[in-house]
Formats: sequence, C-alpha cells, structure tokens
Amino acid sequence: MKEKIMQIVTKYDADRTRLMDILLDIHDMQGYVDDENIEVLAEALGMSEAEVNETISFYHFFTKTPRGKFTVYLNNSITAVLRGRDAVKSAFEVACGTKFGAVSEDGLFGLFDTSCIGMNDQGPAAIINDRIFTNLTVYRVKELIKGLKEGKKLNELVYESNGDGNNADKDMQSMVQNNIRKGMFLLNKDYNKYEILKEDLSKHSPEEIIQIIEDSNLRGRGGAGFPTGLKWRFGRRVDGEHRIIICNADEGEPGTFKDRVMLTEYPDLVFEGMVVAAYATGADIGLLYLRYEYKYMLKFLNRVLDEMREHNLLGNKILGIKDFDFDIRIQLGAGAYVCGEESALIESLEGKRGEPRDKPPFPVERGYLGYPTIVNNVETLASAVKIVKYGAEWYKGFGTKDSLGTKLLSVSGDCRFPGIYEVEWGTSIREVIEMCGADDVQAIQVGGPSGVLIGVKDVDNLGATDLMKWYKPSGMMVAQKIYDRKLSYSDLPTGGSIIIFNNSRDLLREVVMNFMDFFIEESCGSCSTCRNLPFVMKQKLEKILDGHGVRQDIDDLLNWGKIIKVSRCGLGQTAANPILSSILNFRGLYEKDVKAMTDFDNIFDIEKSVDAANKYLGRKTEFHHN
Repeated sequence: MKEKIMQIVTKYDADRTRLMDILLDIHDMQGYVDDENIEVLAEALGMSEAEVNETISFYHFFTKTPRGKFTVYLNNSITAVLRGRDAVKSAFEVACGTKFGAVSEDGLFGLFDTSCIGMNDQGPAAIINDRIFTNLTVYRVKELIKGLKEGKKLNELVYESNGDGNNADKDMQSMVQNNIRKGMFLLNKDYNKYEILKEDLSKHSPEEIIQIIEDSNLRGRGGAGFPTGLKWRFGRRVDGEHRIIICNADEGEPGTFKDRVMLTEYPDLVFEGMVVAAYATGADIGLLYLRYEYKYMLKFLNRVLDEMREHNLLGNKILGIKDFDFDIRIQLGAGAYVCGEESALIESLEGKRGEPRDKPPFPVERGYLGYPTIVNNVETLASAVKIVKYGAEWYKGFGTKDSLGTKLLSVSGDCRFPGIYEVEWGTSIREVIEMCGADDVQAIQVGGPSGVLIGVKDVDNLGATDLMKWYKPSGMMVAQKIYDRKLSYSDLPTGGSIIIFNNSRDLLREVVMNFMDFFIEESCGSCSTCRNLPFVMKQKLEKILDGHGVRQDIDDLLNWGKIIKVSRCGLGQTAANPILSSILNFRGLYEKDVKAMTDFDNIFDIEKSVDAANKYLGRKTEFHHN
C-alpha cells in the first residue's frame, strides 16, 4: 500500500497544495485514508500528521475508516423530506441490516446522511459509490439492495434510463434530469460554441472587454452581487507573477441546482467565460472548483477541456494571440458547504481545511497561493460571454434598473413543475408560483436556508370589500406586497434557490428545524458565534415547540440572531436566518406555542419530576389541586 500511495504522491509532484487530489485518489483506490496512510503522506509531502488529519477531518466525504463496499449517502435536505425521505431511509436500514451512520456487519453496506446534493427537483436522491440515484422509493431501495446482494453491478441496477441532454453522454451516463422549464439567453440552444473566442475576442483589447462588462452592470450571481467588471479591473491592476481565474461551482446552498444544469448542458459557455475573463485580466491559471456531489460529471467536463486544447482554445498562445497563455484545471471538493465562500474555497484549493480567511486582503489582491485571484460564479461567467457578444446596452434591456439581466432559478418543493427557470430580474413571486404550477402555497424560501422565508397571502380570491374586512388598510398593503414582491437586489436577492411549501407543511417543526440542523452540521467551527449559537437557538426553538416557551424566548432568539452576525463569513452571518425570518413573517406560529404568552419560565413540571422520583423509590404521592 505504501508503494501505491507514493505513486499517487509522485503523480502530483509531491506538491502539498494538491493534498485534496491525493486524498481523493486514495479514497478511489481503497475507500478511506487510515493512520498508516497519513504517516506516509506526511513524510512524503513534508507535512505534519496533524496537518494531514486537519484536512481529512474537515470534509464530509473523507474518512479514516472503511465505509462499506457500497457507500450510500442519502440526501437529507428539506425537499427530500417532503417527498418521503423518512420511508426511504427506513427501507435502506431494513434492506442493508444496519442503521444510518454505520456499516453492516458483513462490510457490504455503509449508510450515511448527507446535506443537499443538488437533486432537489428529483428527490429523494442518494449517492452510491459516486453514482446518483434519483426519485428513490421504498420499492426501488428494496430492489437495488437485493440486486447488490446478488452480485450485480451498480450500473446494472439503474431503474431509470439515462437522463436528458448530456446526462446521457457516454462519459456521464447519469439518470439525472435537467428539467429546464424556461430559458432565455443563457439556456439557449442557439449558442454557437466559442464564437466569441474565435471571432470577437481579438477585436477588443483587455481593457475594452472589462469596460463592456462594467457598462453592463453585471453583478455576481453567487448571491453577493458584487459588480463583475469592477472585480476584473481590480484583478488586472494588481501585480503578480501569476493571475488566477476561479470558477466557483460549489453550489452547496440547499435547494440550488442551476450550476449542475449549466455545467451539464453548457460547459462550453462556462469555460468560454473563464477564457474571456482570463484575457481581460491577464490571468494564466484557471481553476474550476467542482463540488464532490457532481463528481459524476468530471470525466465529461475534462473531455470538453481536452477538446478546447485540441483547438487551441486553451494552452499557449490561445488562437495565436501573443502572450495569451491560459489553461483550466478542475478541482474536486470533498463535501463542505462553507467552501462556497470564496476564501474558504481558495483554502481548499490549496489542500487545507476550507476555513474562511480574514479580510483584507481580499482574494483579488492575494488569493490562491498568494496570487491575485478573481472568483466568479458559473452563471456570472456564462453571462459575461453573452454580454461581450451582444453588448452592454443589449444586456440592459433585461431586468430592472438596479438588477439587470436574467437570473437562473432552481425551483423545488410543493409544485407540479420543479426545475430550472431563467427569468428576468424583477419577476414577482406571483409569477414564479404560476410558472411552476404551485397552489395552496403557505410559504416560499427565497435564497435557500441562508435567505428568507416569506409568507404568501391568498388575496386573489377575495374582493376589495372582503379585503377591507379582513385587513386594516396597512395590513392589506402588506399582504399584497408579499405576494407581488420581486426578485431583485433591492427587494428579494437570491443566489437562485426557490423552495415552495404548501399549507400541509409544518413550517417550524419540518422546515426551520431542518435548516437549523443543516447550519449546525456545516459550520466550520472557527467562530464561537457560528459554532455555538445555531445549536443554542435550535434548543430554544425546541423548547417553544414542546409547549414550554415564554415570551422572553422569542426575544432571546431575536437578540441572539443579532449577535451571530459578527461571524466572519456568510455562513455564520446567515445561520440564524431560518429562525429570524420565520419569526418576522410567521410570528403567530411561535406565539401559539408559547403558553399564554407569559413572562416567566414555566418549563419545570413538578408533578412529572416527583413522579419520576416516586418510581425510583417505589412510593406514591397524591397532588390536590384547588
């Protein structure tokens, strides 16, 4: 084994910054990295064993012990729960003869929970030995495990034909569906591959490309909305031996799967966007950080890159342009939501724990390996290509004054048509509901768990007179505003996740608790606020839901939600949002579980406590109530 590990280390030139790749290769070879392997790695890479252990322990898909010949990671996101995950989980346990979090005695099956895997429109879904199984049911689980016990291979047990589009490609062969419901200029099959690179790029200087992007007011589509042209201009001005373009494809926000679809159907457009960005900024190194959950795409995406190299669209002197040397490498993650934050992503690219860096310096000044680094989202880079092609003024014809262009929405939950919708910024919640075929809507989560949970009032079925009876004038305006709120940076900003809940759902017990569990699981633990407060807030919510809450508990939750915002990254700053936004928009759900809205803590039940003592001592106490 030592010899095999050394071969892997040699493959990466014993470069400690490639530790992620080395660990991934060892996992592919034997399924885990044990203490003996760690000792070999530490010596070969000039690291301490503690440093290697730090990286292994941080990521969800790394392990130091065997996890079974067939390792099942079952998605536990809220959309999977809504579609029968609990029954599917039980079916796995019965069929495999073990509980989740353990490996069967025969070592054949390992069952593990995992956070959102980007299959919200076709769940419950699981990753089994890097193959995606969607739309799981109790019957399908039984047949799947039965087949594996009989010695059949995983690819022989696929119960649905290959998915649509490139999902059926020979290098993908996935049952995943794209579910593209509405397209505009990004989701457009009229796209001519690499047209900008071949015909238009050399017509513009790098400064002119940056000016076009600046004039378009394109803002980052990852959620923060930072002006893309400004980031490119900063990156070009900073001196460095190398400049780096990073495409952030680590969409870990539960309910988001738009990048999966873009990389499946339009990888050429995304890679072309990286090349355009490199030309504009003078970058020579490109990295695409792909979340581990999308590992099934890796061979296909690398083939696309190889084809680009064959046509001189990557490599030295791209298309004969002097001094334009640029290539792209794909880096797999290993399961960590926080790596969606750009500085944490860079730490991971360097082979370390994905902990966010203190800022300044910002990545554009000092990022990957200390070089000026521009990090853009998949959707942002794709949009840049279209803008260079058709111009800034064309782009300004879409969207609203402060939110230009289109937005890719990942819509899931209680609706008839979950999937990907490309809409103009400024689209209302009302329109989203109508497009996806949702009815009896109680609430919508905009922007995933880190976003906001908004209520939807059914005002359409009431006449004006009835409305005046139901609401005070200000109340009516609020109800109407909620229903017609618009997706935009000034009203409802979103990275793309839209999850719909109908009136059969228990928002606090099902939805909010699920989201809080997610943040507790995904915290990197670096900040004490993010490490502790989500857990404490969840306990407080449980107290309220158990009927022991008091008015002060709601105030405590609101106050703690302010404190957590001092965390240094977006995960920590938004980890309380599920509770805060549900209090803001659904306070009545909290108040109905607070006993008589008292100011004193009535959690202590004297009769229950005495009864427990009596059972232990074998005696009986009678209570007389006046």
